Amino acid sequence: MRGPRALALPFLGGVLVLVALPAIAALVLAFTEYSGVQGPRFTGLDNIERLVSDKAFWRALGNSLVYVAISVPLRVGLAVACALLLARRTRGVRAARAAVYLPTVVPDVAYALLWLWLLNPLYGPLALLGAGNALVEPWGARLALPVIAAFQIGEAFVVALAARRAVPGPLYEAASLEGASPWYVTRRLTLPLMAPVIGVLLMRDVVVALHTNFVPAMILTDGGPRDATTYLSLYVYRTAFRYFRLGYASTIALAIFLFTALAIYAQYRIVKRWRAT
Repeated sequence: MRGPRALALPFLGGVLVLVALPAIAALVLAFTEYSGVQGPRFTGLDNIERLVSDKAFWRALGNSLVYVAISVPLRVGLAVACALLLARRTRGVRAARAAVYLPTVVPDVAYALLWLWLLNPLYGPLALLGAGNALVEPWGARLALPVIAAFQIGEAFVVALAARRAVPGPLYEAASLEGASPWYVTRRLTLPLMAPVIGVLLMRDVVVALHTNFVPAMILTDGGPRDATTYLSLYVYRTAFRYFRLGYASTIALAIFLFTALAIYAQYRIVKRWRAT
């Protein structure tokens, strides 16, 4: 085999081993009782019935939805805004672009530990500015974690910047000749042409937000205070590796997949309608 197909084989092999096979295994385990010590025992729909009546699961789902509702618009909006501001090639723009991308290359654990120090209520630098209770109050923690995640917008910023740079220059020249204001050009020209890319970024960020909030929730708040930041990812981890209910944890993971698919479909319909108008 030669050509592009041969080049794609390593990637497809990785997807098969690291994504497809674990997903199939999780789907099978979702209908079993499995502790990791004894063999799995088929239980049918018992895990789904338990999930429906599990108050901790619904509380974690609510926390996750709040996180997504805050972090996704904030991250994508900030990425698009930075792309619009840094699209022109001016002096110092490369350093500014690097500064926007820099927080993304920091490992998640190191990034969370940095913010744990900054927001420490006793000696953290931000505590002197009145933010010392951000991680010790339920709604403070619910707001703080999405804001912390909003600084890691490197990938979305690069994609949005490429989309902005791809807008043909003559369109802006024509708008300038017509006397259009910068805000009108942005609202009526730039953003509609970037709409497909923004839609993809929104869909991507929903997936990212639902699955990458585990590290900050674990390190910064450990799911607290009062379970305010116990997200679905953290709940799956605790169910599987603290209580050794791997079968039930697989059921929760399947529910996360379904909720993610529904959220992406809803966004797709909204962006499609916005694009049409």
